[in-house]
Amino acid sequence: MVYIWIAVILGIVEGLTEFIPVSSTGHMILTTRLMGIAEQEDFLKTFEIVIQLGAILAITVVYWQRILAMLGLRSRTVAQGHVRTKQLNLLHVALGIGPALIVAFFARDYIKSQFDNTATILWALVAGGVFMWIAEWFGSRRKPAAETMDDITYLQALLIGLYQILSVVFPGFSRSGSTMSGGMLSGVSYRAAADFSFLMAIPIMFLASGYELIDGYRMLTLDIIGFFALGFIVSFIVAYLVVVTFLKHIQRIRLRHFAIYRFVLAGLFWFFIIR
Repeated sequence: MVYIWIAVILGIVEGLTEFIPVSSTGHMILTTRLMGIAEQEDFLKTFEIVIQLGAILAITVVYWQRILAMLGLRSRTVAQGHVRTKQLNLLHVALGIGPALIVAFFARDYIKSQFDNTATILWALVAGGVFMWIAEWFGSRRKPAAETMDDITYLQALLIGLYQILSVVFPGFSRSGSTMSGGMLSGVSYRAAADFSFLMAIPIMFLASGYELIDGYRMLTLDIIGFFALGFIVSFIVAYLVVVTFLKHIQRIRLRHFAIYRFVLAGLFWFFIIR
């Protein structure tokens, strides 16, 4: 019964925090420490990969029509009776995820070591919040050049990809926080930056999770497969609801609200983990 609750709680935490800019890494470390299970490192690492895959599947379902269109398996978007001549394509996504993948590959040992550095995660929580607040302030003072995701240029996609490196090098900075903020600083509207951030998450997280699962697949034994499956399902459901709700109310949920939350989380992180 205890293991069931562990799977449910961690699945909820993953689903709630993976795609909004609050740092799923910081939340997972804080949650496992408070639950007294942080010492089960190898087991938790594999479980976190599995529930992350549940969250990725959720975002794939949300954007499945867009994905099919980008793959040429669905007709191009029709707007006001005309087929759009400008539309986000696979090159935009490649430019958006390429810089982070390159850095992650060549600096993988350093990056892996930073996940155990609680001081780095603490300061990344604070720095990410400040960065998001600045991006919102800057973005609110000029009209976005790209109102929708289809208006994003190749240069803007690349710039967002470069900003994403911040979340790769500094665990706790937040991938979605860096990409949404980077998008607004690059002249992309808040909604378009969020859409592009979520869409980019699918390939980059599938690749990252798949790579990590190569090392941890031995933990997926038959006696605990139900535990992993439960966490996967809970994470999928919660992540789907979070993303749909966030996109529906995006104009009321601003980056500064997430920034304030991150500052509070940093305080809790310091109190329970570091001091």
